[in-house]
Amino acid sequence: MATTAKSKPAAAATPPLSASATFRSEHQRDVVNRLKRIEGQVRGLIDMVESGRPCEDVAQQMSAARKAMDKAFYRMMACSVMEAVSVSESEDQTFREVERSTRILEKYA
Repeated sequence: MATTAKSKPAAAATPPLSASATFRSEHQRDVVNRLKRIEGQVRGLIDMVESGRPCEDVAQQMSAARKAMDKAFYRMMACSVMEAVSVSESEDQTFREVERSTRILEKYA
């Protein structure tokens, strides 16, 4: 009795990422890496407080963590603006998308 091997259907080819998708992916990776570093800074702050380090030392590290968070926020917003511009189909739509990003900056910055 002969057996026939069933062939697997060919895997669908993954289309190449567009320039904007690649840009977004790189930005996401950058923001995630920044947030992971901030997470480490915050853990260090907790250790500093629990070990009784001087307030000035703790304040200095809190300031550094806060500035790092601000930089991560602005990096994320830059991605938002770039994405809005790249996907806009008209000048009017570009203006609306940039205005939307501006409102987000005004609200949260």
